[in-house]
Amino acid sequence: MKKKTAKKVSPAVTQIVAPVVRQSSQVAQENAGSLLANLRAVILEARRQAITAVDVVQVRTCWVVGRHIVEFEQAGQTRAAYGKAVLAQVSAQLTAEFGKGFDASNLRYMRLFYQAFPNCDALRHELSWTHYRLLLRVDSATARDWYMNEAATQNWNTRALERQIGTLYYERLLTSKDRQPVRDEAAEKLAEIQATPRQFIRDPVLLEFLGLPGTGKLLESNLEHALIDNLQAFLLELGKGFAFVARQQRLSTETKDFYIDLVFYNYLLKCFVLFDLKTRELTHQDIGQMDMYVRLYDDQRRSPDDGPTVGIILCAHKDHTVVRYSVLHGNEQIFASKYKLILPSEEELRAELLREQALIAEQTLASSPEKPATLAKPKRKKKGATA
Repeated sequence: MKKKTAKKVSPAVTQIVAPVVRQSSQVAQENAGSLLANLRAVILEARRQAITAVDVVQVRTCWVVGRHIVEFEQAGQTRAAYGKAVLAQVSAQLTAEFGKGFDASNLRYMRLFYQAFPNCDALRHELSWTHYRLLLRVDSATARDWYMNEAATQNWNTRALERQIGTLYYERLLTSKDRQPVRDEAAEKLAEIQATPRQFIRDPVLLEFLGLPGTGKLLESNLEHALIDNLQAFLLELGKGFAFVARQQRLSTETKDFYIDLVFYNYLLKCFVLFDLKTRELTHQDIGQMDMYVRLYDDQRRSPDDGPTVGIILCAHKDHTVVRYSVLHGNEQIFASKYKLILPSEEELRAELLREQALIAEQTLASSPEKPATLAKPKRKKKGATA
C-alpha cells in the first residue's frame, strides 16, 4: 500500500490562519483576565463585609460586657470592695471557656470602653474594637469623639489613627490659625502608611475574640520564626533548668498590648526569663521596651516566691549580633552573684545566633525556587540533660 503523504499548507493559508489563532488566544486571555478581576472584586468585597460584620458584633459585645461590669461595681460599696477579686475570678473562667479575648486585661478595656462611650447608639460602626482601644488613650471626651468621627469619615486604619493621636492632630488643628498646612502635613504622612487591606487571619484581636488558637505565631516573620524555633530548642538543650512557658505572650497596659517573643521559667533560679528577638539594628527604644516588659512581668505575672524577672534582647542584624541582659534597678547584685552562674552567657547566645543565621542562610540558598527550604532541627552538643 502506498503511504499517504500529508498535504502541505500553503503559505497563503498560513498567513490567514496564524493571525486568527493569535487573535483568538488574545481574546481568551482578555476574557480570563476580566473574569479574574470580577471574581477578585467579589471575594475582596465579601471578606470586607465579613470583617465589618465581626467588627460590629465585637464592638457591641465589648460595650455590653463593659456595661455589666460597671453596673455590678456600682451596685454598692460592699460589692465594690470585693469587685476586683470577683472580676479576676470571672475573667479566669471566661478565658478558660472563650479564650484570651476575655482575660482580665481585656475586661478592664471593656469597662473603660463603656465609661468613655456610655451611649452605644453614638458609636461609629465603621470602626473596629482596635480603633476604640486606641481612642481610650485620649483623655478629653471632646477630642475622643472628634477622633472617632474623623477616623470613620476619613476611613483611617488603626495605624493612621494611632499616628494622628500620637501627633496631637486634633489639638494642633484647634490651636492653629492656619489649619490647611496642618491638614496637608497629616495627609502627606498618612499617605506613607500603605493602605493594605486588613487581613482577618492576621488580626490577633479579632482571633482572640473568636477564640481561635495560635494567634502568637501569626505575628512572626519567616526569619524570626526560624530563629525563635532554633533558639527555643537551644535553651531547652542547655540543661540548666529552662522550662518553656509561652511564645508571643501578650502583656497589656491600660491602653496597649505587647507581645514577648519567648518566655521561659528557670526552676533553678525560680525566675521568668523573657527573650525579645530583633532582626534589625538595635535601638534605644528597644532597650527601653525590654525594661518595660520586665517591669510589667514583675507586676502582672511574678509570684511572691519568684525571683526578679530577667529580660534578654537578641539582635540578629546582618553580620552584627548584639545580646543584652535587662534587670530592674536594684537587682544588679543578685544577677551578678547568682543569675550569671546559671543563665547562658552573652558570648554563648551570640555564638548561637550566628550559628542559626548561617544555618538559615545555607538552607535558603540550597532550596529551589519552586520549593522553599524546610529548616532542619539544628544539631548541637548537649551540655546537660534536657530541661
